[in-house]
Amino acid sequence: MGTGHHSSHHHPHHGACAHNHDHNHDHAHGHGHGHHHHGPTHGPAFAIATGLNLLFVVVEIATGIMGHSTALLADAGHNFSDVLSLILAWAANRLSQRPPSARYTYGMKSASILAALANASLLWVALGAILIETIRNFAAPQPVAAPLMMGVAAAGIAINGLSALLFMRGAKDDLNLRAAFQHLLGDAAVSAGVVIAGGIVLLTGWNWVDPVTSLAITAIIALGSWSLLRESVQLGLLAVPPSINQDAVRAFLAAQPGVTAVHDLHIWPMSTTETALTAHLTIPTGHPGDAFLHRLAHELADDFSIGHATIQIETEAESECALHSDAVV
Repeated sequence: MGTGHHSSHHHPHHGACAHNHDHNHDHAHGHGHGHHHHGPTHGPAFAIATGLNLLFVVVEIATGIMGHSTALLADAGHNFSDVLSLILAWAANRLSQRPPSARYTYGMKSASILAALANASLLWVALGAILIETIRNFAAPQPVAAPLMMGVAAAGIAINGLSALLFMRGAKDDLNLRAAFQHLLGDAAVSAGVVIAGGIVLLTGWNWVDPVTSLAITAIIALGSWSLLRESVQLGLLAVPPSINQDAVRAFLAAQPGVTAVHDLHIWPMSTTETALTAHLTIPTGHPGDAFLHRLAHELADDFSIGHATIQIETEAESECALHSDAVV
């Protein structure tokens, strides 16, 4: 699951504000928020990658039809799904930068989760389309214009490889960008396969190598994108992000001075890069004050990359909280 201590991608000067509200009942609520500064939009990377891929799709469709290569047409179909996925990821990246509103109190941060999910699904739809085309080509193999096929595919390696490089840094920490990165990397692999297949057809005249290559490429991409699909679904279901160890967070909260119990602990993704937490802490010795909440918010942000923490302090251990049981949400 990953270790509890995760290097923080936050700015060092986290503004954590802690408020303490005393209501007319036994609970005091403390809210600690690590305020995020807007992340990079990666706009130029998206613009360059989308433009290059769109141009390449047009070239591939034309040459695939002229050269009777299903491997090229399959690659064009996959590349077109890439263009759509890049636009989707770009739109989500822009939406997630929007400030909160009265209706969307978290802003549009979750758009990046929806885009990662849609992207993973789109990749599998593209794989299905490639598979159908490949099976049809097995039934009636066409003579392949191998040199043309190799030349276009070689250009594909360069275009997709360059586009993937633009997202390499952001892909480490953002599932939405990783979806775009994996799409592009997958395409570079497809193009490499097409070059090899073209070479074999040129040397041997075996036209069936073209659909076989297409089949092998489909299988490789399916395997590579399965983890992306699984992780997107998990984020969509508000699972604890894989980079955070919930047991370590619980132990950290339980070890705070005066804390006798931790309950109603929830950790969930607000976006593909930001995480929120709520927890109830029982401190029978009395409310520890705002400085305690400030420090807790800072440490959760710095040690666990949890930037939006809301802590509720309960000072009467014997008065049972309605949310005390872990079975109650």
